[in-house]
Amino acid sequence: MFRTCLLTLLVAMLPGIPSVMAQTALIRPNENLVAEGIPEIPAVLAEKVQRYTESRSASFAAWHPQRREMLISTRFGNTPQIHEVRLPGGARRQLTFYAEPVGGASWEPREGRFFVFSRDAGGNEFSQLYRRDPVSGETVLLTDGGRSQNSGPLWNRAGTHFAWATTRRNGTDRDLWLMDPLHPEQARAIAELQGGGWSALDWSPDDRKLVARQYLSVNQSVLWLLDVATGVKQALTDAAEQVAWGGVEYAPDGTALYLTGDQGSEFRRLGRMHPETREIQWLTTAIPWDVEAFDLSPDGRQLLFETNEAGVSKLRLLLTESGEIREVAGVPAGVIGGLEWHRDGSAAAFSVSSAKSTSDVYVLLSDGRVERWTESELGGLNPDVLVEPELVRWKSFDGLEISGFLYRAGAGFGGRRPVIINIHGGPEGQSRPIFQARNNYYMNELGVAMIYPNVRGSTGYGKTFVALDNGLRREDSVRDIGALLDWIATQPDLDPQRVMVTGGSYGGYMTLACAFHYNDRIRCALDVVGISHFGTFLKNTESYRRDLRRVEYGDERDPRLASFFEEMAPLNNAGRIQKPLFVVQGANDPRVPLSEAEQIVARVRQNGTAVWYLMAKDEGHGFRKKNNADFQFYATIQFVQQHLLGGDSK
Repeated sequence: MFRTCLLTLLVAMLPGIPSVMAQTALIRPNENLVAEGIPEIPAVLAEKVQRYTESRSASFAAWHPQRREMLISTRFGNTPQIHEVRLPGGARRQLTFYAEPVGGASWEPREGRFFVFSRDAGGNEFSQLYRRDPVSGETVLLTDGGRSQNSGPLWNRAGTHFAWATTRRNGTDRDLWLMDPLHPEQARAIAELQGGGWSALDWSPDDRKLVARQYLSVNQSVLWLLDVATGVKQALTDAAEQVAWGGVEYAPDGTALYLTGDQGSEFRRLGRMHPETREIQWLTTAIPWDVEAFDLSPDGRQLLFETNEAGVSKLRLLLTESGEIREVAGVPAGVIGGLEWHRDGSAAAFSVSSAKSTSDVYVLLSDGRVERWTESELGGLNPDVLVEPELVRWKSFDGLEISGFLYRAGAGFGGRRPVIINIHGGPEGQSRPIFQARNNYYMNELGVAMIYPNVRGSTGYGKTFVALDNGLRREDSVRDIGALLDWIATQPDLDPQRVMVTGGSYGGYMTLACAFHYNDRIRCALDVVGISHFGTFLKNTESYRRDLRRVEYGDERDPRLASFFEEMAPLNNAGRIQKPLFVVQGANDPRVPLSEAEQIVARVRQNGTAVWYLMAKDEGHGFRKKNNADFQFYATIQFVQQHLLGGDSK
């Protein structure tokens, strides 16, 4: 052993030997990753791209009920965990320590003696609720611990109990339950409900009633008022009306319900409903964009709300007595989330992400100033050189205008640049100008332009637009990408001969569809947790979401739709996929099952086409653990260099 160590030391001292050994060292997939068809990855790549993999983000979770302190979610190890921040710019003190990512968290709302958080296992999305004492570190499982989904908690006004929605009864229907977290064994069902789209929104001021939403589709939902003691429910809105309702909050005196909905409008407006007459006074009609989120101050005098204006967030304050609306100054341009007033009404917290800054937490003070509470690290990236997106538009096959965000190649790259088209999931989603994290590497170091299209079916552009891809119109959204390829060819700095298509979830389906429809117009494709056949997808996706997805995609039990699914399935057209394909999948994905990836990989390989496959045994609908995401990034860089760039980034 001594001689071996001595030999190693002598070899390391010889000129040129260390660099040769470093060049031959390889990055191996960890024990949870299955990599097939992926060439060896040199270890030097990890060092080369490190600053693009080390950025962190912070998102607001909850205020402490008695002190000006907050819980946030951020990552210092392999997964996001809950941290406490006690003042602006203060230290982030970690409170949870798990191998699995921790979801939302909220303090017990009277004294902050403990907080409740959610966590799943291996990305399976069967989130369970836990109570944690931050002093003793004791953690108690509150929910059943099985294959159930558990949302919430929604604390009552007294702060003694919370309501939450759970699929524990049969795995399909989402019921509403009530719990005292100090006595979880006494938890009881408020109402047994039908369907997987139920959620609790707000308590009445006397804690006797609960407002719940029944989500049916992106275009339709129903608001209900439940008696907590009896479970009897009555409709607050017309169940037959095609209206999408969002958040709901009671005024402190119970005389009004503030809500959002697209009744009588293309966009979701903020309104005030009289609880007895059900009449609604719309308050933001002059703003032709969706009101995405709001929070009412504890005294009911101010309502903070956020609008989505062509993908960019705007923050406004409504004075409820006068109806005056004021824009909030001092908020960084970007995408806002997580609005919440402190219990004393003196401040409201929210998170902001932008192209030049990862997500961080800000606070609106009573004097109108905006205070930054966290400043997350960019991992060594210089924000001044990060590419800002520009909004671009093109006409599709039927004359419909489609838009997206274009990130041009970084400074120093000339000529027509290769392009990555990245299509969002959902399909009821929207690409927005948020921090690009690892993707900045492609732009700044490889000279690749990136386009994030919002094809028909995307949210944010009105309820008519979001319904344009439903059922038998599914491939119209694919034609929107064909029109984008036409547009790329007209741009003097974009290269139509070097285009890669990628996307996740529904964006993965779009990627596979483009791979066979536009095989002769793209270089390669990267499918992440994508749908390869809507018929098999609807058969195998988790039962609690199956009916909700049928509204969007169509019912596979209908012979006409079943025939359509067979005709347009990427799986059944895989013989036309002749360009290199990379497929990424989590083994525990409850939304798009593993079988969707396995079947498309097997079928495309029959063509003799190059297929790379990466599967994580401890992930679900996308990779959330840093070590897995890093390997996926390294492999994707190799794929881009080999198949999009042809080994030449200049």
